[in-house]
This record gives sequence, C-alpha cells and structure tokens, in this order.
Amino acid sequence: MADRVTVIGWDGSPLTGAATAALSAATLVAGAAHHLALPEVPANAERIRLGSIDLAARRIAGHRGSAVVLADGDPGFFGVVRNLRAPEHGLEVEVVPAVSSVAAAFARAGMPWEDARTVVAHPRTLRRAVNVCRAHHKVAVLTSPGAGPTELALLLEGVHRTFVICEELGTSREQVTVVTSEKAADHVWRDPNVVIVIGGGPEPQAAGAWLAGGLPAHPHDVRGWGLPAEAYAAEATGSGAESGEGESPGLRAAQLARLGPRTGDLLWDIGSGSGALAVEAARFGAAVLAVDSDPAACARTAAAARAFGVQLQVVEGRAPHVLERLPEPDVVRIGGGGVPVVTAVTERRPERIVTHASTRDEAEALGAALSGNGYTVRCSLLQSVELDTAAWSERERSVVFLLSALRSDLAP
Repeated sequence: MADRVTVIGWDGSPLTGAATAALSAATLVAGAAHHLALPEVPANAERIRLGSIDLAARRIAGHRGSAVVLADGDPGFFGVVRNLRAPEHGLEVEVVPAVSSVAAAFARAGMPWEDARTVVAHPRTLRRAVNVCRAHHKVAVLTSPGAGPTELALLLEGVHRTFVICEELGTSREQVTVVTSEKAADHVWRDPNVVIVIGGGPEPQAAGAWLAGGLPAHPHDVRGWGLPAEAYAAEATGSGAESGEGESPGLRAAQLARLGPRTGDLLWDIGSGSGALAVEAARFGAAVLAVDSDPAACARTAAAARAFGVQLQVVEGRAPHVLERLPEPDVVRIGGGGVPVVTAVTERRPERIVTHASTRDEAEALGAALSGNGYTVRCSLLQSVELDTAAWSERERSVVFLLSALRSDLAP
C-alpha cells in the first residue's frame, strides 16, 4: 500500500509550499493530462491518467511509495476525495485544498452564492439537475461531456433563464460568457465548465441568511402545508374566493403525502385550480408544471406562486392533448379529466400518480384505468368535517375518494 496519499487541489494559481513538497517526494502521480504536464511533477515518478477513479485507487493502493493525486478545484467538493476514501480501497489521504470551481465561477460573476443550489450534471443525472434549475432561482451546475450548457438549455425549453458559463477556469483559456438559455444551444462550449443558472424573477434577498444552499425560511413566512384554501385565494387575489372541487386542504395534504415531491423531481399538476397544490409542491423543492385549460386558473396559480416566492411553470391547455409536449414527470396529480387523462399520464410512466373521484363508480373507473396500465392502486374514502368552534356546529363537510397509484415495477 502507498506509504502516503496526498490529494492536491489545483485552481490554476501557483502551487502552495505544501503541495510542492508533496509532489517533490512523490513516486506516483495521478491526474488529468494538464496536471501531469505541470513542471513540479517529478520526471521519474510513475504517472497515471485519471479516467476511472476506482481503477486509479487500486493502482495507488498497490504502490509502495508516496502517491499524489491532482484534481481541479477543491477535491473534497464533488471530487476525488470521497472515492479515494471508500472502504474498499483502504486509503488514508491528506488534502491540500484549492478554491472550488463553484466558488471561482461565482467570483468571476461577482455574485454571492450562499443562497445557490449546486448540482452535478452527468448524462444519467441531467434531467434531475434541470429540474433543480426549474425550481430554484440560482443554481450552479458542474457539467460533464454530454451534460453541458447545450443540453441544459434544450431541456429547459420554455423556461427563461440566464446562463453564466465559465469555461476552463484557472487556465490561460479561461472564458466567462453570459447568454440567455434560448441562445446557449447556438454555441460550442469547452470542457470543463461551470454553468450558473439564474432566473425566474428578481433575486431573493438573503439578508441575515444562516443556511447555505438556498434561502432559509423567513420568520414571517407561512409555516406548514395543507393550508386552508383561502390562504392561497387571499395571497393571489386579495379575496377569500371559494375553492373548487377536489381542493380541500385535507385532500391536498393526503395527495402530497402520497406523491412525496422532492428536490430533483418534476411534478405535473393537471387542473391546477387555485394553484395551492402546485405551490406547496414547489415549496418542497420540486419543479412544477401547473396545467389548466382555464386562463383564470392559470392566472391564480401564477399569482399564488409569486405571493409565496416559489418558481413554477404554468401551462395553459386542455389535457390530455397538452401533455404530449411536456417534459417527463416523476409524479403527477390529476385534478380532473377522467379516464382519458389518467390513461395519457400512465403512458408517460411517472413513478406515482394521485387523483380523486366524487362517486364510487368514478373511482372504480379511474382505478381500473390505473391498474390496467401497470400501476398498483390504493383507494381511500376521505371525509372531513369543518366545525365552527364558536358553536361547535358543522360548517362544511367534504367526502371524496382518493386514488393513489405506484408504478408496478416499484411496488413492494
């Protein structure tokens, strides 16, 4: 096993004394081609081009002598340190850090970044990274070949964002370019790059922030979820407009519990109505497409999103036809449209679907459509009674069938 493994971060600036000393004593050096070309790398040291980190780690584990691994930026931030410390390799490492590429990108842009989300985009995680960009105002994307600015822009079709693209940070070929997401696909970008994705309204204020990775809740923000319908009507329109069928807080809370929307997910809310469920899903960190054929409902949803400070995309159109051009969903709430909409949604194979019915016959038809298209279905009859606590008399009663469906290949 290697006597010592030192991981050195490199951000383009001159190496520190500690890094230079570790390199001078190295008998094995691993890194990318531009790292191995550094003049500080000993001429007689064994050199390994970093491709597979696991393969390099096995080579290092079998080496007798001092090993150095060179990596761009901070190797402890989405870097090689985690892989090298994996139990199967048995390596103990010392780290000489450098400025992370994310920190460098925001510095070049002259922007604060404690309120930014950071995601890694590989071809296998690109869609989830894009969903984070849909849901949040400021996101740093660490890209990779096949999951770069062009691919981000193409998957963000219909969502306007500004891209700050930082190519080859720390090198003589460093370049920072600001373009709109619609124009990003018109260029060829060099790897490696970091893309800062900004947009969806004015930048939220983070005065007094104490939590990195997004703005913490403000003391005056609304607490909780499954809020009464009038909270959304009042926020959006300044009035206490009545909610429509299927929008009771109890049903909405149960639907959200069954869907479990989370960061990286894309939720379709078909028949968004007041926008209450769409807004609450966005508050959980999910990307949301709120679909409704009624222009007034679309306006209410957009107003509610602004009032609660969340990002979502409103799509005006009638399901199921409008669904054909939407990006792939992870979870779907169907607020209306019957069997044709349920069938169209199942063809897109989301992980979870929830819908509701006002009669048993309707519930049976929807359940049959879900189970017949590869979903395991549960149905509950929900009854809620709202009381007037001054007289303890019944004020409002709601009875509805809740159907929740899990894709059969994921069912226990």
